[in-house]
Amino acid sequence: MFDRFVGGRGSVHLWFALVVLVALLGLLRVAMSHWRDGATLLGGAFLLAAVFRAGLPSERVGLLAIRSRPVDVVLYGALGAVIVFVAVTIKGGPLAG
Repeated sequence: MFDRFVGGRGSVHLWFALVVLVALLGLLRVAMSHWRDGATLLGGAFLLAAVFRAGLPSERVGLLAIRSRPVDVVLYGALGAVIVFVAVTIKGGPLAG
C-alpha cells in the first residue's frame, strides 16, 4: 500500500498529511484539557514541517512549500520552537493539570 504513495501524486501529499496528523493529535490533546501536551505536539508539527521542507525537494513537499525554502524553514522552525518553549516553560494557570 505504501508503494501507491511513493511513486505517484500521493507522495506529494504524504508529508503534509503527516504534519496535519501531528497537529490534529495536538488539538485533540488540547480539547481533552491537556493543553501543555497539545501545545507541544502543535509546536512539534511545525518543527516536523521545517525538517520536511529543508530535506525534501520542492516538488515533493506539496502544500508545505509556501514561500522560498529558506524562508519556510526559518518560519516553521521558529514558530515551532517558540510554541514548544512556551508550552514547556509556563507553569500554573487556570488550565494547569
